Amino acid sequence: MLTIDVRVNGLAHTLDVEARTLLVELLRDDLRLTGTHVGCDTSQCGACVVDVDGVSVKSCTMLAVQADGASITTIEGLAAADGTLHPMQAAFREHHGLQCGFCTPGMVMSAIDLLRTSGPGLTDREIREGLEGNFCRCTGYHNIVRAVAAAGQAPDLSRRI
Repeated sequence: MLTIDVRVNGLAHTLDVEARTLLVELLRDDLRLTGTHVGCDTSQCGACVVDVDGVSVKSCTMLAVQADGASITTIEGLAAADGTLHPMQAAFREHHGLQCGFCTPGMVMSAIDLLRTSGPGLTDREIREGLEGNFCRCTGYHNIVRAVAAAGQAPDLSRRI
């Protein structure tokens, strides 16, 4: 067992983990943050995307020990303390960028990173290409693209992770 220190959604945690524990397992099993999903076990679907020190990461491809000392934000950490949704969450809701919801947490986290790194005003094609690492089996992506474009125009997008 190895001891690691992480800050997840603003809360500090000291945890004992096995060297082989994946970050997604730490989040879901140890911290009970089940919004981060395991969808494919091959790092192709993007359902497990979280933010680690300002970088979008597929948490099924990262060992928990690699996150030692890191600040991690999961889908549960996006909304404000009063329950106000992050602008990307609000846009997904307003533009119905979800159906079954399984891909939604990873899709939202990846979309935030896309706008953070590329900026607002992306074309539909640029949004689709920017989200290539995330699969949605329900929506056909049209409303997801609309939601990301709308979030990019939100005046409060500066409230980032």
